[in-house]
Amino acid sequence: MSVNERIILAKRPQGMPDESDFAFEEQPLPVPQAGEVLVRTVYLSVDPYMRGRMSDAKSYAKPYEVGQVIAGGAVGQVMESTDPTYREGDFVTGSWGWQRFAAVSTGTLRKVNPDLAPVSTALGVLGMTGLTAYFGLLDIGQPQAGETVVVSGGAGAVGMIVGQIAKIKGARVVGIAGSDEKTTYLTEELGFDAAINYRTDDLKAALVEACPEGVDVYFDNVGGDVSDQVLRLINKNARIPICGQIALYNLEKPDTGPRIQSLLLTNTALMKGFLVGDYASRYNEGLHELAEWLRDGRIKHAENVVDGFDKTLEAFLGLFTGENLGKQLVKVSKEQK
Repeated sequence: MSVNERIILAKRPQGMPDESDFAFEEQPLPVPQAGEVLVRTVYLSVDPYMRGRMSDAKSYAKPYEVGQVIAGGAVGQVMESTDPTYREGDFVTGSWGWQRFAAVSTGTLRKVNPDLAPVSTALGVLGMTGLTAYFGLLDIGQPQAGETVVVSGGAGAVGMIVGQIAKIKGARVVGIAGSDEKTTYLTEELGFDAAINYRTDDLKAALVEACPEGVDVYFDNVGGDVSDQVLRLINKNARIPICGQIALYNLEKPDTGPRIQSLLLTNTALMKGFLVGDYASRYNEGLHELAEWLRDGRIKHAENVVDGFDKTLEAFLGLFTGENLGKQLVKVSKEQK
Protein backbone atom coordinates (compact mmCIF):
# COMPACT_ATOMS: atom_id res chain seq x y z
CA MET A 1 0.00 0.00 0.00
CA SER A 2 1.46 3.36 -1.03
CA VAL A 3 -1.04 5.61 0.76
CA ASN A 4 -2.00 6.12 4.37
CA GLU A 5 -5.65 6.37 5.39
CA ARG A 6 -6.44 8.24 8.58
CA ILE A 7 -9.41 9.69 10.47
CA ILE A 8 -9.40 13.38 11.32
CA LEU A 9 -11.64 15.60 13.43
CA ALA A 10 -13.72 17.49 10.86
CA LYS A 11 -15.57 19.68 13.38
CA ARG A 12 -16.17 19.80 17.11
CA PRO A 13 -19.17 17.70 18.17
CA GLN A 14 -22.16 19.25 19.87
CA GLY A 15 -23.65 16.71 22.27
CA MET A 16 -23.39 13.11 21.11
CA PRO A 17 -20.86 12.86 18.25
CA ASP A 18 -21.90 11.42 14.92
CA GLU A 19 -20.00 10.40 11.81
CA SER A 20 -20.33 13.88 10.26
CA ASP A 21 -17.90 15.17 12.92
CA PHE A 22 -15.11 13.10 11.38
CA ALA A 23 -13.56 12.57 7.97
CA PHE A 24 -11.50 9.85 6.33
CA GLU A 25 -8.58 11.15 4.30
CA GLU A 26 -5.68 9.70 2.35
CA GLN A 27 -2.09 10.90 2.43
CA PRO A 28 1.17 9.60 0.98
CA LEU A 29 2.77 6.84 3.02
CA PRO A 30 4.94 8.57 5.65
CA VAL A 31 8.72 8.28 5.43
CA PRO A 32 10.53 7.75 8.74
CA GLN A 33 13.18 10.32 9.62
CA ALA A 34 16.19 9.83 11.88
CA GLY A 35 15.11 8.23 15.15
CA GLU A 36 11.77 7.11 13.75
CA VAL A 37 10.15 3.90 12.56
CA LEU A 38 7.39 3.33 10.04
CA VAL A 39 4.63 1.41 11.80
CA ARG A 40 1.71 -0.52 10.34
CA THR A 41 -1.26 -0.43 12.72
CA VAL A 42 -2.59 -3.82 13.85
CA TYR A 43 -4.98 -2.67 16.60
CA LEU A 44 -6.17 0.76 17.62
CA SER A 45 -7.99 1.79 20.75
CA VAL A 46 -11.20 3.76 21.08
CA ASP A 47 -11.83 5.22 24.54
CA PRO A 48 -14.39 7.46 26.26
CA TYR A 49 -11.78 10.10 27.20
CA MET A 50 -11.38 10.88 23.51
CA ARG A 51 -14.78 12.58 23.54
CA GLY A 52 -13.46 15.17 26.00
CA ARG A 53 -10.49 15.98 23.77
CA MET A 54 -12.87 16.73 20.88
CA SER A 55 -14.05 19.78 22.83
CA ASP A 56 -11.97 22.95 23.02
CA ALA A 57 -12.84 23.41 26.69
CA LYS A 58 -9.93 23.53 29.12
CA SER A 59 -9.12 20.06 30.45
CA TYR A 60 -6.24 17.89 31.59
CA ALA A 61 -5.18 17.14 28.00
CA LYS A 62 -4.72 19.36 24.98
CA PRO A 63 -7.81 19.32 22.73
CA TYR A 64 -7.63 17.61 19.37
CA GLU A 65 -7.14 20.10 16.58
CA VAL A 66 -9.75 20.28 13.85
CA GLY A 67 -8.28 18.82 10.69
CA GLN A 68 -5.78 16.63 12.55
CA VAL A 69 -5.72 12.88 13.16
CA ILE A 70 -7.44 11.52 16.28
CA ALA A 71 -4.58 10.55 18.60
CA GLY A 72 -4.89 7.49 20.80
CA GLY A 73 -3.38 4.18 21.74
CA ALA A 74 -2.36 1.71 19.04
CA VAL A 75 -0.34 -1.46 18.54
CA GLY A 76 1.52 -2.08 15.33
CA GLN A 77 4.46 -3.71 13.61
CA VAL A 78 7.61 -1.99 12.44
CA MET A 79 7.91 -1.91 8.65
CA GLU A 80 11.02 0.24 8.36
CA SER A 81 13.43 1.53 10.99
CA THR A 82 16.13 4.17 11.29
CA ASP A 83 16.87 3.06 14.87
CA PRO A 84 19.04 -0.06 15.35
CA THR A 85 17.15 -1.02 18.52
CA TYR A 86 13.96 -1.54 16.49
CA ARG A 87 13.82 -4.10 13.71
CA GLU A 88 11.33 -4.87 10.98
CA GLY A 89 8.55 -7.04 12.39
CA ASP A 90 8.88 -5.82 15.99
CA PHE A 91 5.58 -5.17 17.74
CA VAL A 92 5.29 -1.75 19.38
CA THR A 93 2.68 0.32 21.16
CA GLY A 94 2.30 4.09 21.18
CA SER A 95 -0.19 6.88 20.62
CA TRP A 96 -0.13 7.47 16.87
CA GLY A 97 -3.90 7.10 16.77
CA TRP A 98 -6.50 6.47 14.12
CA GLN A 99 -4.43 5.79 11.00
CA ARG A 100 -3.22 2.76 9.10
CA PHE A 101 0.44 3.79 9.08
CA ALA A 102 2.57 6.26 11.01
CA ALA A 103 6.15 7.48 11.23
CA VAL A 104 6.78 7.53 14.97
CA SER A 105 9.70 8.59 17.15
CA THR A 106 11.11 5.55 18.92
CA GLY A 107 11.32 7.60 22.11
CA THR A 108 7.51 7.44 22.33
CA LEU A 109 7.22 3.68 21.77
CA ARG A 110 7.28 0.58 23.95
CA LYS A 111 8.12 -2.84 22.56
CA VAL A 112 5.48 -5.56 22.95
CA ASN A 113 6.46 -9.21 23.36
CA PRO A 114 3.90 -11.37 21.52
CA ASP A 115 5.13 -14.47 23.34
CA LEU A 116 4.01 -13.18 26.75
CA ALA A 117 0.40 -12.35 25.86
CA PRO A 118 -1.65 -11.39 22.78
CA VAL A 119 -0.39 -8.03 21.52
CA SER A 120 -3.86 -6.53 21.89
CA THR A 121 -3.44 -6.68 25.69
CA ALA A 122 -0.91 -3.85 25.40
CA LEU A 123 -3.94 -1.59 24.89
CA GLY A 124 -5.96 -3.21 27.66
CA VAL A 125 -5.10 -5.19 30.74
CA LEU A 126 -1.33 -4.83 30.14
CA GLY A 127 -1.55 -1.21 29.01
CA MET A 128 -3.14 2.06 30.06
CA THR A 129 -6.41 0.33 30.92
CA GLY A 130 -4.87 -2.06 33.42
CA LEU A 131 -2.58 0.60 34.84
CA THR A 132 -5.52 2.96 35.35
CA ALA A 133 -7.35 0.30 37.32
CA TYR A 134 -4.25 -0.69 39.28
CA PHE A 135 -3.10 2.73 40.45
CA GLY A 136 -6.52 4.30 40.85
CA LEU A 137 -7.76 1.51 43.06
CA LEU A 138 -4.63 0.68 45.03
CA ASP A 139 -3.15 4.17 45.46
CA ILE A 140 -6.38 6.09 46.13
CA GLY A 141 -8.99 3.44 46.95
CA GLN A 142 -6.69 1.32 49.13
CA PRO A 143 -9.23 -1.50 49.60
CA GLN A 144 -8.88 -3.59 52.73
CA ALA A 145 -10.00 -7.17 53.33
CA GLY A 146 -13.68 -7.26 54.26
CA GLU A 147 -14.49 -3.80 52.93
CA THR A 148 -17.13 -3.14 50.27
CA VAL A 149 -15.95 -1.81 46.91
CA VAL A 150 -18.48 -0.55 44.35
CA VAL A 151 -17.43 -0.08 40.72
CA SER A 152 -19.57 1.82 38.21
CA GLY A 153 -18.96 0.93 34.60
CA GLY A 154 -18.11 -2.45 36.08
CA ALA A 155 -18.18 -4.31 32.76
CA GLY A 156 -16.03 -1.72 31.01
CA ALA A 157 -12.36 -2.15 30.29
CA VAL A 158 -11.17 -0.45 33.49
CA GLY A 159 -14.07 -1.45 35.74
CA MET A 160 -13.71 -5.19 35.32
CA ILE A 161 -10.00 -5.03 36.21
CA VAL A 162 -10.73 -2.83 39.24
CA GLY A 163 -13.23 -5.34 40.57
CA GLN A 164 -10.89 -8.28 40.18
CA ILE A 165 -8.00 -6.50 41.88
CA ALA A 166 -10.34 -5.60 44.75
CA LYS A 167 -11.24 -9.30 45.06
CA ILE A 168 -7.53 -10.19 45.15
CA LYS A 169 -7.23 -7.78 48.08
CA GLY A 170 -10.06 -9.54 49.92
CA ALA A 171 -12.84 -7.00 49.44
CA ARG A 172 -16.52 -7.54 48.76
CA VAL A 173 -17.13 -6.23 45.22
CA VAL A 174 -20.32 -4.85 43.69
CA GLY A 175 -20.37 -3.95 40.00
CA ILE A 176 -22.84 -1.66 38.22
CA ALA A 177 -23.42 -2.26 34.50
CA GLY A 178 -26.03 -1.71 31.81
CA SER A 179 -27.35 -5.15 30.83
CA ASP A 180 -28.18 -8.53 32.30
CA GLU A 181 -25.52 -10.08 30.06
CA LYS A 182 -22.91 -7.84 31.65
CA THR A 183 -24.04 -8.35 35.25
CA THR A 184 -24.04 -12.11 34.72
CA TYR A 185 -20.52 -11.91 33.32
CA LEU A 186 -19.35 -9.96 36.36
CA THR A 187 -20.69 -12.43 38.89
CA GLU A 188 -20.29 -15.75 37.07
CA GLU A 189 -17.05 -15.16 35.14
CA LEU A 190 -15.16 -12.58 37.18
CA GLY A 191 -16.29 -13.46 40.70
CA PHE A 192 -17.94 -10.17 41.71
CA ASP A 193 -20.09 -10.69 44.80
CA ALA A 194 -23.04 -8.80 43.32
CA ALA A 195 -23.90 -6.87 40.18
CA ILE A 196 -26.65 -4.36 39.43
CA ASN A 197 -28.27 -3.51 36.10
CA TYR A 198 -28.79 0.23 36.43
CA ARG A 199 -31.12 0.28 33.41
CA THR A 200 -33.69 -2.17 34.79
CA ASP A 201 -33.11 -2.53 38.55
CA ASP A 202 -34.33 -0.12 41.19
CA LEU A 203 -30.83 1.25 41.70
CA LYS A 204 -31.39 2.72 45.15
CA ALA A 205 -32.95 -0.45 46.54
CA ALA A 206 -30.48 -2.73 44.76
CA LEU A 207 -27.51 -0.85 46.20
CA VAL A 208 -28.90 -1.06 49.73
CA GLU A 209 -29.37 -4.81 49.30
CA ALA A 210 -25.93 -5.36 47.75
CA CYS A 211 -24.12 -3.13 50.26
CA PRO A 212 -25.70 -3.92 53.66
CA GLU A 213 -22.66 -2.52 55.47
CA GLY A 214 -22.31 0.56 53.29
CA VAL A 215 -19.63 1.50 50.77
CA ASP A 216 -15.98 1.86 51.71
CA VAL A 217 -14.53 2.41 48.23
CA TYR A 218 -16.40 3.74 45.22
CA PHE A 219 -14.46 3.59 41.95
CA ASP A 220 -16.34 6.07 39.79
CA ASN A 221 -16.22 5.60 36.02
CA VAL A 222 -19.55 7.18 35.08
CA GLY A 223 -20.73 10.05 37.30
CA GLY A 224 -24.33 11.26 36.95
CA ASP A 225 -27.32 9.69 38.66
CA VAL A 226 -25.54 6.38 39.31
CA SER A 227 -22.86 8.08 41.37
CA ASP A 228 -25.43 10.16 43.24
CA GLN A 229 -27.06 6.96 44.49
CA VAL A 230 -23.79 5.25 45.47
CA LEU A 231 -22.46 8.26 47.36
CA ARG A 232 -25.47 8.23 49.69
CA LEU A 233 -24.16 4.95 51.11
CA ILE A 234 -20.53 5.85 51.80
CA ASN A 235 -19.04 4.92 55.14
CA LYS A 236 -16.76 6.76 57.52
CA ASN A 237 -13.37 7.34 55.85
CA ALA A 238 -14.59 6.14 52.44
CA ARG A 239 -12.28 6.61 49.44
CA ILE A 240 -13.63 7.64 46.04
CA PRO A 241 -11.25 7.54 43.05
CA ILE A 242 -12.69 9.52 40.13
CA CYS A 243 -11.59 7.82 36.91
CA GLY A 244 -14.21 8.90 34.36
CA GLN A 245 -17.58 10.60 33.95
CA ILE A 246 -18.96 9.00 30.80
CA ALA A 247 -22.55 9.90 31.73
CA LEU A 248 -21.62 13.58 31.34
CA TYR A 249 -19.34 13.65 28.29
CA ASN A 250 -22.05 14.38 25.73
CA LEU A 251 -24.11 16.88 27.74
CA GLU A 252 -24.63 20.20 25.99
CA LYS A 253 -25.34 22.09 29.22
CA PRO A 254 -23.54 21.94 32.60
CA ASP A 255 -24.73 19.07 34.77
CA THR A 256 -26.54 19.67 38.04
CA GLY A 257 -26.95 17.28 40.90
CA PRO A 258 -26.74 16.82 44.68
CA ARG A 259 -24.16 18.90 46.47
CA ILE A 260 -21.94 16.29 48.07
CA GLN A 261 -19.61 18.35 50.24
CA SER A 262 -21.57 17.62 53.39
CA LEU A 263 -21.47 13.89 52.64
CA LEU A 264 -17.70 14.03 52.30
CA LEU A 265 -17.32 16.15 55.42
CA THR A 266 -19.54 14.17 57.76
CA ASN A 267 -17.95 10.90 56.61
CA THR A 268 -14.41 12.34 56.49
CA ALA A 269 -14.28 10.79 53.02
CA LEU A 270 -11.66 11.29 50.32
CA MET A 271 -12.72 11.97 46.72
CA LYS A 272 -9.83 12.35 44.30
CA GLY A 273 -9.58 12.57 40.54
CA PHE A 274 -6.51 11.04 38.94
CA LEU A 275 -4.74 10.56 35.61
CA VAL A 276 -2.79 7.41 34.89
CA GLY A 277 0.04 9.53 33.49
CA ASP A 278 0.69 10.76 37.02
CA TYR A 279 2.08 7.30 37.74
CA ALA A 280 4.41 7.05 34.73
CA SER A 281 7.48 6.48 36.92
CA ARG A 282 5.77 3.40 38.39
CA TYR A 283 4.43 1.80 35.20
CA ASN A 284 6.87 -1.10 35.38
CA GLU A 285 5.66 -1.93 38.89
CA GLY A 286 2.05 -2.03 37.76
CA LEU A 287 2.71 -3.97 34.55
CA HIS A 288 4.79 -6.55 36.41
CA GLU A 289 2.03 -7.28 38.93
CA LEU A 290 -0.76 -7.22 36.34
CA ALA A 291 1.17 -9.63 34.10
CA GLU A 292 1.72 -11.97 37.04
CA TRP A 293 -1.98 -11.95 37.98
CA LEU A 294 -2.95 -12.51 34.33
CA ARG A 295 -0.50 -15.40 33.96
CA ASP A 296 -1.76 -17.00 37.18
CA GLY A 297 -5.40 -16.68 36.12
CA ARG A 298 -6.23 -14.35 39.01
CA ILE A 299 -7.54 -11.72 36.62
CA LYS A 300 -9.37 -12.18 33.34
CA HIS A 301 -10.00 -9.65 30.62
CA ALA A 302 -12.52 -9.19 27.84
CA GLU A 303 -12.05 -7.53 24.47
CA ASN A 304 -14.70 -6.37 22.03
CA VAL A 305 -12.84 -6.33 18.71
CA VAL A 306 -14.41 -4.62 15.71
CA ASP A 307 -12.84 -5.76 12.45
CA GLY A 308 -11.84 -3.16 9.89
CA PHE A 309 -10.44 0.37 9.93
CA ASP A 310 -13.63 1.58 8.25
CA LYS A 311 -15.55 0.53 11.39
CA THR A 312 -13.55 2.76 13.75
CA LEU A 313 -16.26 5.39 14.14
CA GLU A 314 -18.89 2.72 14.73
CA ALA A 315 -16.71 1.24 17.47
CA PHE A 316 -16.13 4.64 19.09
CA LEU A 317 -19.77 5.70 19.08
CA GLY A 318 -20.74 2.30 20.50
CA LEU A 319 -18.94 3.23 23.73
CA PHE A 320 -21.70 5.71 24.55
CA THR A 321 -24.55 3.25 24.05
CA GLY A 322 -22.94 0.54 26.17
CA GLU A 323 -22.33 -1.94 23.37
CA ASN A 324 -18.89 -3.06 24.54
CA LEU A 325 -18.03 -5.69 27.12
CA GLY A 326 -14.49 -4.93 28.21
CA LYS A 327 -11.92 -3.18 26.06
CA GLN A 328 -13.15 -1.74 22.76
CA LEU A 329 -10.60 -2.29 19.97
CA VAL A 330 -10.48 -2.02 16.21
CA LYS A 331 -8.44 -4.59 14.28
CA VAL A 332 -6.86 -2.75 11.38
CA SER A 333 -4.58 -5.41 9.89
CA LYS A 334 -3.27 -8.92 10.49
CA GLU A 335 -0.24 -9.70 12.58
CA GLN A 336 2.74 -10.83 10.50
CA LYS A 337 4.92 -13.54 11.98
